[in-house]
Amino acid sequence: MSGIHPVDAIVLIVYLIGITLLGSWMARGVTSMADYFMPRRFGKATMIMHAFGTGTASDQAVTVASATVKDGLSGIWYQWMWLFSTPFYWIIAPIMRRFRAVTTADVYELRYDRSVSVLFAVVGIVGMAVKIGVMLKGAGALIDSGTGGLIDADLAIPIITVLFVIYGMAGGLSGAIMTDFVQGLMTIVFSVMLLPVILSEVGGINGVRETITSAHLNKNMLSLVAPGNIGIFYVTLLSVNSLFLIVAMPSVMGNCAAGRTEMDGRVGFMFGTLAKRICTIAWCVTAIAAVAWYLQNGINLSDVDPDQVYGDVAYRFLPKLLPGMLGIFIASLLAAVMSSCDSFMLASSALFTENIYKNLLPDRSSSHYIWVGRIFSLIVVVAGIAVAWSIEGVVEGLKVWYKVFPMMGIAFWMGLLWRRATVAGAWTSTLTGFAAWWLVTQTYFIDWVATLGVSQSLRLVIENNGTFEIYEPWQIIFYLGAGLTAGIIVSLFTPSVNEERLNRFYDLTRTPIYDNETIGEPCTLPEGIEPVKRLMWTTALGLEIPRPSRTSVIGFIIGWVCIGVLIGGFIALINY
Repeated sequence: MSGIHPVDAIVLIVYLIGITLLGSWMARGVTSMADYFMPRRFGKATMIMHAFGTGTASDQAVTVASATVKDGLSGIWYQWMWLFSTPFYWIIAPIMRRFRAVTTADVYELRYDRSVSVLFAVVGIVGMAVKIGVMLKGAGALIDSGTGGLIDADLAIPIITVLFVIYGMAGGLSGAIMTDFVQGLMTIVFSVMLLPVILSEVGGINGVRETITSAHLNKNMLSLVAPGNIGIFYVTLLSVNSLFLIVAMPSVMGNCAAGRTEMDGRVGFMFGTLAKRICTIAWCVTAIAAVAWYLQNGINLSDVDPDQVYGDVAYRFLPKLLPGMLGIFIASLLAAVMSSCDSFMLASSALFTENIYKNLLPDRSSSHYIWVGRIFSLIVVVAGIAVAWSIEGVVEGLKVWYKVFPMMGIAFWMGLLWRRATVAGAWTSTLTGFAAWWLVTQTYFIDWVATLGVSQSLRLVIENNGTFEIYEPWQIIFYLGAGLTAGIIVSLFTPSVNEERLNRFYDLTRTPIYDNETIGEPCTLPEGIEPVKRLMWTTALGLEIPRPSRTSVIGFIIGWVCIGVLIGGFIALINY
């Protein structure tokens, strides 16, 4: 850390020691697997910060900033791709809580069988390792650029990792949730602290508009939805993809089910995520202001590394304001990545311990399984470091990651909404989805698609950095459509899941969580609680679509109102 102001170094060291001690301190209450992997004792405020901390990381600021530098304000959709799925979180959260599960793989085992559970566990662990790698890559790039190269990215990545592994392994999900509360607040600081500084340097939003317009850059640089790569079609398909992704993301079970009640999970999951959407606006505006500053100072944008922009702004301006400001920024960006990595690490560990190891070696003590979980936490993080060192950039890593989980999401939605979905159908939908994804990346397939008569009019193939590829929305249509179609067809011609198993599954989704419930085995109703009968919208053709409750409808509408306010506020801001 030679070359960093002593005050910045002190701020950073105090944060790192303090957050590690806080997370490790939570280990004192860990006596069982439930305490370690799925505590159910947190209130609304804590759950909001847990959802916000888990879902918000510094790599996302890098992604949005990088995309904004290249594509303009429409780059915000690399994180706002979740925006239109957010109201559905109000509906998803109580369902996840009612499963009374430790992991999402428990749900797949109940709905289908153990083989599908193991499939989900494997896909989930791989996906989480990739996500951890992308986050570490982004954090490393920010630290490198934010310190002017004084701390190398390849050195920063293992340092970050050691610290969240220490407290994550010790305190489990309770430790992660408690540190998320502090780190979430710091993430908000990280998200907004650069914005007033860079805007004052370029003459505010008016200065940004005038500079970019006079530079004759892409006329869509200031458009929220541009007709180029990130248009309405792109945004719509990213939103659809996110609905399949979110239900199969292993960490979401903790976001929904670690609360004391269903309402704690609902409020935490939806409003914690909405808080992230506000931070995303700050990242995007900071990046577009940085573009204006480069132009005003005669810096050629082609000489700027988009992944380095966010950190570069911090390094150029924060030390001039006050000693310690850069230290706060670095500590806050570490908080942003650590609050996500710890939850993802523990979700992966839970999948391996609960759904793979425990099935191979049953009837061991709780302490034995907790230590297995701790050891596997270290393994998955090492895999994440390998990913971070191997991927070329954060945006490229993100594009890989958000295609992993939707393949299992197909089986989730089929199983939840259609009674006829079978084990063979779940396997087929997942494997077909992965096969379709692989196919759209192959040169011979891309060349063949390019020869189709409608290829140009439908924009099936685009050029990206000198290479041709299937346009991202068409990739999503292809792998989701292929997976869903194959899953439905195979389910129609293969044996149904046992009726008793199906009844237990659907009874859980309809039976609310009661005060002071004592949950025994995962995915079972507590003793003495009878399943609730729900009014259904339809059961035709084996569909299972219940009529939503008044609480669900009101919360769903509030979610859409919040989205309208966010989009309207962003448009008003950039046109101020």
